[in-house]
Order: sequence, then structure tokens, then C-alpha cells
Amino acid sequence: MTGPLLAITLDLDDTLWPSRPVLLHAEHMLSTWLAEHAPATLAWLDADRRRALRAQLLADHPQRAHDVSFLRLESLRRSLREAGDDPALAEPAFEVFLDARQQVSPYDDVEPVLARWSQRYRLVAVSNGNANVARTGLGRYFAASVSAHQLDFGKPDPRIFAEACRRAGVDDPSAVLHVGDDLDLDVLAARAAGLQAAWIRRPGLADEATGSARVGEPASFEDIVFEGLAELDAALHR
Repeated sequence: MTGPLLAITLDLDDTLWPSRPVLLHAEHMLSTWLAEHAPATLAWLDADRRRALRAQLLADHPQRAHDVSFLRLESLRRSLREAGDDPALAEPAFEVFLDARQQVSPYDDVEPVLARWSQRYRLVAVSNGNANVARTGLGRYFAASVSAHQLDFGKPDPRIFAEACRRAGVDDPSAVLHVGDDLDLDVLAARAAGLQAAWIRRPGLADEATGSARVGEPASFEDIVFEGLAELDAALHR
């Protein structure tokens, strides 16, 4: 890291908690709710139809491709209609999913580090997903949050990083460190927006597709790659 830091912006999924178990739980809760309130929709909505619905939604609303909440809600609405159920059930169904989506289990190093950082820096959550840090147990450490759903644009758009800096109260983006697990959406995008960047590659996730540049990564990345927040924290205060 270079230069003094005034704020840290953080990605959420697979940076602060593993996303897969959270999403599986949310999907299970949604299916349980549909089984009770809209069983025809649950039976109709198989994997092939899910894929077809998403593709059609992206074709119909390319400007909303970043908005996973819109895509989820509209997919539910269309599924209910196609299955002969009441499309008005889409909103309560989505709320069931969204509530379960916030029931996260942070990595062991996250809360101790955030507690320290929140005493020294302004922390801002930056996410393309529909996780809401204020509805998790980590919300008390954050001064603000920004999301693609709120802003109508998401990472890697430099405007989302500019807005995060604004909400952190920092005029100079080079005084802000962005922390995330995706090489393209977090590291390269933050650097392009003028921020410092740290790449979190959790053990067990490091070999998964968290960015397009998987082969021949520049040697200059070696000093900004960390296995977790504890390792990054140690580097910041060395």
C-alpha cells in the first residue's frame, strides 16, 4: 500500500463471508415459501426455465443487467404468471429470499479486523449484489454503503467508486483503499478509478473464477494479494 489512508471500501460476498452457502440457504427458503404459497410456480420453475428467463430478462432490459434484485424480482413475477399463480406474490417471495440473503457467516478474521479499522478509517461497503451490510451483524462497523441496485450502475464503472469515496467524505481517491475478491471488478476497476486496491484470495476460492486474468498475472500484483483481512491488516500496520 502507498500513501496515507483515510477510508477503506470493501466488497462483501467472498470478501467478508462465503457467498455460496448464503445463496443456497436463500434459495432453499424461497423454495420452501413457494411450496406453501405458489406450488405451481415451484414445479414450473426448473433449471432450464430459470436460464431462459434470465436470458430473456437481460435481452429485454440490458440496462438493468447490473441489478440482481430487479432480475430476481422480475423473474419471480414472470414465473408466477406463467405458472398461473398470482404475480403479486413476487414481492413477498422476494422478501423471503432477501431476508435469508442477509443471514451471513463472516470469515473468522473479519469482525476483529473491521472493529479495528472502524476506529481508524471510514468504512464503506461497495457491492454489485443484493447483500445489505446494514442488515447483517457487521453493519455497525460501516459508515455507509453503496450498491449497484441503488445507483443504477455497478462495478467496474468508476462512478460507483467515486460515490463510495464521496460517502466516505474523502475527496482524493488515492487516500482510499478498496478491498475485494475479484481481480477485474474490484482490483483493476478500483485502480482505474484512482483508488488503492487489495486483492483478497481466500483459500479454497483462489482457484475459482474471480476475474478474467487468471494466467500470467502481472508481478506487480504480488504485493497486494492477501489470503484474508488479517493478513492485509498486518501489512497495513507493518
